Amino acid sequence: MLGAISIAPPSTVVLPQKLLSPIPKSSFTGLRLQHVCPVAIRLPTASFRRSSSPSSSVVMMAKREEEMKEIRTKTTEEINEEVVDLKGELFMLRLQKSARNEFTSSEFRRMRKRIARLLTVKREREIEDGIGKRLSRKFDRQWKRSIIVRPPPSLKKLQEEEAAAEAAEAAKSA
Repeated sequence: MLGAISIAPPSTVVLPQKLLSPIPKSSFTGLRLQHVCPVAIRLPTASFRRSSSPSSSVVMMAKREEEMKEIRTKTTEEINEEVVDLKGELFMLRLQKSARNEFTSSEFRRMRKRIARLLTVKREREIEDGIGKRLSRKFDRQWKRSIIVRPPPSLKKLQEEEAAAEAAEAAKSA
């Protein structure tokens, strides 16, 4: 139907004469062959893709780099503490989801990414110190065993708010 199209560098592409005839206009948004050399193939743009400008990706990159700079200023102990807190927060978010409470689904990804960035900086420091992969895993297992389970900051805040509300109620009734 279409005939043979030879595969060659763009400057030497030869199209059969049938393809050079005017192509009728239609609503088809697939591949479009053009008569001009070099042959340009345009892929259809999906309607569900958001058109992001290059400046928005630059802003996102700047935010990430800012966050990485902030993480790199922290000590390893502070990084470990934040990882424990974030994992606790992630657990609380999972509990909220399972209890069908209101929650922000984007928090899952944000927290996982933050944990990954923290652990990446931690591993970078280990590499700088000359700690190999095997020894790093050994240290990681030891660190995980030494973690004392404690409520995440959001739960502490919630408990403090409830205690303050109860104290205010008790003061009103007394």
